[in-house]
Amino acid sequence: MIVLLSVRPGTLESTMTEDLSPAERYAAARRRAAEQATALAGFREMYDFGLDPFQIEACQALEAGKGVLVAAPTGSGKTIVGEFAVHLALQQGRKCFYTTPIKALSNQKYADLCRRYGSGKVGLLTGDNSLNSEAPVVVMTTEVLRNMLYAGSQTLLGLGYVVMDEVHYLSDRFRGAVWEEVIIHLPESVTLVSLSATVSNAEEFGDWLDTVRGDTEVIVSEHRPVPLFQHVLAGRRMYDLFEEGESRRRAVNPDLTRMARMEASRPSFQDRRRGRAMREADRERERRQRSRIWTPSRPEVIERLDAEGLLPAITFIFSRAACEAAVQQCLYAGLRLNDEQARERVRALVEERTAAIPAEDLHVLGYYEWLEGLERGIAAHHAGMLPTFKEVVEELFVQGLVKAVFATETLALGINMPARSVVLEKLVKWNGEQHADITPGEYTQLTGRAGRRGIDVEGHAVVLWQRGMSPEHLAGLAGTRTYPLRSSFRPSYNMAVNLVDQFGRHRSRELLETSFAQFQADRSVVGISRQVQRNEEGLEGYKASMTCHLGDFTEYARLRRELKDRETELSRQGAAQRRAEAAVALEKLKPGDVIHVPTGKFAGLALVLDPGLPAGRSDGHRGLEYHDGPRPLVLTAERQVKRLAAIDFPVPVEPLERMRIPKSFNPRSPQSRRDLASALRTKAGHISAERHRKRRSQAADDREIARLRAALRAHPCHGCDDREDHARWAERYHRLMRDTRHLEHRIEGRTNTIARTFDRIVALLTELDYLRGDEVTEHGKRLARLYGELDLLASECLREGVWEGLGPAELAACVSALVYEARVSDDAMAPKLPSGKAKAALGEMVRIWGRLDALEEDFRINQTEGVGQREPDLGFAWAAYMWASGKGLDEVLREVEMPAGDFVRWCKQVIDVLGQISAAAPVEGSSVARNARKAVDGLLRGVVAYSSVG
Repeated sequence: MIVLLSVRPGTLESTMTEDLSPAERYAAARRRAAEQATALAGFREMYDFGLDPFQIEACQALEAGKGVLVAAPTGSGKTIVGEFAVHLALQQGRKCFYTTPIKALSNQKYADLCRRYGSGKVGLLTGDNSLNSEAPVVVMTTEVLRNMLYAGSQTLLGLGYVVMDEVHYLSDRFRGAVWEEVIIHLPESVTLVSLSATVSNAEEFGDWLDTVRGDTEVIVSEHRPVPLFQHVLAGRRMYDLFEEGESRRRAVNPDLTRMARMEASRPSFQDRRRGRAMREADRERERRQRSRIWTPSRPEVIERLDAEGLLPAITFIFSRAACEAAVQQCLYAGLRLNDEQARERVRALVEERTAAIPAEDLHVLGYYEWLEGLERGIAAHHAGMLPTFKEVVEELFVQGLVKAVFATETLALGINMPARSVVLEKLVKWNGEQHADITPGEYTQLTGRAGRRGIDVEGHAVVLWQRGMSPEHLAGLAGTRTYPLRSSFRPSYNMAVNLVDQFGRHRSRELLETSFAQFQADRSVVGISRQVQRNEEGLEGYKASMTCHLGDFTEYARLRRELKDRETELSRQGAAQRRAEAAVALEKLKPGDVIHVPTGKFAGLALVLDPGLPAGRSDGHRGLEYHDGPRPLVLTAERQVKRLAAIDFPVPVEPLERMRIPKSFNPRSPQSRRDLASALRTKAGHISAERHRKRRSQAADDREIARLRAALRAHPCHGCDDREDHARWAERYHRLMRDTRHLEHRIEGRTNTIARTFDRIVALLTELDYLRGDEVTEHGKRLARLYGELDLLASECLREGVWEGLGPAELAACVSALVYEARVSDDAMAPKLPSGKAKAALGEMVRIWGRLDALEEDFRINQTEGVGQREPDLGFAWAAYMWASGKGLDEVLREVEMPAGDFVRWCKQVIDVLGQISAAAPVEGSSVARNARKAVDGLLRGVVAYSSVG
């Protein structure tokens, strides 16, 4: 039956309809009737705004039974498509799982869906919370869904849709593999909705989804619903980054280019000290320039944005400490962004949300300073904050009661916290290894927060002027939207046993070859093959150019290379011998030895505090042990405590003198360092280091070098007038040949890479009796229940009974070594550890890791490729032990010198792994499972237990 919808006369629609023929009017009426009969029509009525074309297109594809990949800018409303999947599931009587990368996003989405559909129809599953898990709609972190798939959970029955929010997380080198595991292992009957930030290779990702999931529609939208304007703030003036114009290609503002040129030409302080005279006109111009160009302070920036009506604003600072310092600077400057009424609302909400926190903990957590900032409309937001505090900041910001937030880049990873403006202090950030420029993708992600849909007409991205800034480079960041999605998928031990258990080895191998990582590797081989062909053509030309009429120049060139290689090898051997001698000398050092560091940043007089000996050679000295040679911890004459490496000792070092180190010496205390350094200078400041004489080169007496030189002189080509010209062509031929072989190795290496890694992992697990062919042993079934970076180490510890007889607090300390990773390498003394059984168990864990590390090397399993077991980090063991033992928050945080947010986060990760261990540990004849549950109870208290949902 066809329903004809009536059209009111006099409306625009009726006027347009009257211009159509009867057949066209009939067709239009049928279209309208068909649209009204769809699920999308009812869904659109639930919103008080119209849907964008890309949202409609994606929803129509979903209703047609297709999977969808939606790639759109931050804040464009792509989650509407995910919510339509929820709507379809409820309408069809099926289940929908909505997955997010982080718990905060899961909590936020759970609250949104509860408001729309009611808490009875929506559940939540994260590492911390399990609410209504059998509901038709369940919000969860992606890891939870992966674990359910491997465990064959009954909750998966009736699953019709899975929404993967922030699917571009599969580029994350630590957690990205989880997304691919879920996509590959979801049942074919499940429709997948993938929501991603704007990526430059969405079509490639869509092609892969089409291959592994079936018919998948790719919808890409570059349109920002709120236009973004780019600015540079220098001194008192805010400059537009781009010049206004008719052309599509935006030109950089010439004022900025001129300003950068003037600053670059300004004489430096050193130039003036050298006596370079400046004309009075130059001085006057510089004075005028300096009065206009400077980097404004943080309070000045907020005041300027407030005056321009550009608040609320998020200022991204790539340092937690700097975020906290920024809030203090604004408070000291007397900034107040809230009136009295707003202050009262802030205080009421904060007191409500923090009512569960004991009064004695508030001072430790910096509650009162935090509250003062909030009342003034100013806050920090970073991973080191207590989760409750972060959630309050987010809620107040959305309500407009906090107007200036200083945040690290973690805020840009999906939290729904849009602002009118985004400020970037610098375009450089620490990536864990070095200070590097932010990428166009990172710039797009950060500035994507600017502009609130339905509130702001336009968004603003403001970059602070810094000396040496290039406006062209900034324009490149702002104008480029390249954010390629790169797979980080690698097989793990846990993945291997789960796959073999479900599918057998052969089918598992085939499944892994369907990963996005292998898909990308296979595509890249095509381009490399073309390069090999071009290289081979070039080799023919080089070969012709090096032809010599006197003889075989290829042979002559080979002799020259062999001579050069032999000289290089002897030089390397000499250097290795000197390093070995230096290492032997370092191993003889003892605490209290005064030495002279021969080179490096800390060259000069130094006192050995800890010899830092290699593992197994501690000779009774307490302290850290290293697997890459001695790394002595020293106090320099300049009062610095640093752990040195072998590179600082190119020659052997001998003790110059001996000194007693006071028992009260604390390397963290500036006063202790100052006193001991002063005693060091007094004791040995007058002693000069012994100079090492250079040795005779090994090449002078080497028979092989003498033979090669004689062969060169006797070769016919040696007398050719064009010898050096031929040699240059021969060198080019050799380099191109080497590059071509390297490309051929890359082609070979990229073919079946994932499957080959899987084969090595399976071989190692077979060696350890976790697998026997397609059979998973009892040990393997235990490993299948342990998820994490150190899954195999945890399984081996259970297998060898390392944790038997430990109390709950001692077990918590040991398990912390499986999850904790220090943010930066610690140059101070060895971490403090609980004594007794816990210390012995931690030592045994390190020994087992050393055995596994050697085994991985034998099976060519490489940590640099994201596979394998890193060394356990003992840095959180003392904190976990104290907290699980019932110590107060004040005492624990004072002992470990760690932000409350980090402490809570690591505790929750320890709790998560303890839960896995309690499920995997033997039930009979073992106390581990029982003590793991008790350890969870000991850790899950106070600040660690505060977790809000919604």
